[in-house]
Amino acid sequence: MRILAYIGAAVLAQLAAFGRLSIFTAQAVSHLARPPFYWREFVTAVVQIGWFSLPVVGLTAFFTGGALALQIYAGGARFSAEAVVPQIVAIGMVRELGPVLVGLMIAARVTSSIAAEIATMKVTEQIDALVTLSTHPMKYLTLPRVLAATLVMPVLVGIGDIIGIFGGFVVGVERLGFNSSAYLKNTVDFLQVHDITSSLVKGAVFGFVAALMGCYYGMGSDRGAMGVGRATKGSVVAAAVLILAANFALTEAFFST
Repeated sequence: MRILAYIGAAVLAQLAAFGRLSIFTAQAVSHLARPPFYWREFVTAVVQIGWFSLPVVGLTAFFTGGALALQIYAGGARFSAEAVVPQIVAIGMVRELGPVLVGLMIAARVTSSIAAEIATMKVTEQIDALVTLSTHPMKYLTLPRVLAATLVMPVLVGIGDIIGIFGGFVVGVERLGFNSSAYLKNTVDFLQVHDITSSLVKGAVFGFVAALMGCYYGMGSDRGAMGVGRATKGSVVAAAVLILAANFALTEAFFST
């Protein structure tokens, strides 16, 4: 009976956490339709999430595309199918690797930053000061960051897809001996609008998840330095797991038929 009690307590705790997250998400979305909107915080979040994330997104996508080209060539050589490198690199980057890798990089860089910033504000009672000044913390801190990440992430994913394909192109032409014109033609001919659309939709969902987890754990952090550390760690883990789960669900929705 004691084992069953432990299992039941764990299940109830998870359900309670899911309920709190659902309420937090609903509150964040509901504030979108109610004034005021803090444009300065929104623009700052766009710069922080979008512009400052470009270097890590670009480097990650470039080397991933190059490594993918090498792996596909080595695997295709076993079946005399080396010629499929451009097509598989393109579809692999656009459908899966581009959105997922960009999402995980944003979770590592942006989610942790948001959680640490908001948790520190809570520890130093800055959030209480916002309430004293009749400024809703959800509207001032959460909404601009979540909206900025949702709008900026498709752009980052699109850039990551292009740079990843370019990385495969560089390796394919310089290292594997492909003709540059034929490589580009095979890439363009193989990709479809549906592939690009799914990649951008995934980016928007992943951006929403990453920013939401940072705000949620930051708002719910405990007092003290340990609370800030736990909030930061928990936000990154939760964002990464939810991004991978959302990727599976979206892939099933887009490509199941």
